[in-house]
Amino acid sequence: MSKEPEMKTKIENIVSSITLDRHIDLKQLAKRVKEIDNPKQFPGVIYRLEEPKLAMLIFRTGKVICSGARSRKNIDDAVEKLLKALRKAGFRIKAKPIIEIQNIVASSGLDFKVNLDLLATECVNTEYEPEQFPGLVFRLDEPKTVMLIFRSGKIIITGAKTSKDVAKAAEKTREAIKSYNAII
Repeated sequence: MSKEPEMKTKIENIVSSITLDRHIDLKQLAKRVKEIDNPKQFPGVIYRLEEPKLAMLIFRTGKVICSGARSRKNIDDAVEKLLKALRKAGFRIKAKPIIEIQNIVASSGLDFKVNLDLLATECVNTEYEPEQFPGLVFRLDEPKTVMLIFRSGKIIITGAKTSKDVAKAAEKTREAIKSYNAII
């Protein structure tokens, strides 16, 4: 019996948190760095980068949320650019920032269509309300992830912390669908 090929997954977004070793005066930062937006009714500022294309939400506590990255290298490059912009604006950062990946969102495709009604009735870790949303929510405990499964066979993987977990979640999802004979 031949083994199925590994599913291809594509990372769509990585959300990470970055902790700087100091508080940041956001008004001064917004005045000194042209790439910074300072929206009203928001407790932080937004630093947008074109390369890599992503956004960083900077808070006065020195906490930064980075969204839009597609790789760890994107995050590392963005942090270097942020540090350079902070130094240029007169903010001294002494310690190396702490970077933690909070959530990876990825997509993948099955090579078959899925009977979502059957999967919803047979599998206990699912939610399916087709009148509200066309996808079925499928939860895995290991790795702790949530998949959105569509009839077309497209799946969206959320909640992973590593690309290895993304691949493992995609494989386990395919295996579960097949084990419940929910293939169309």
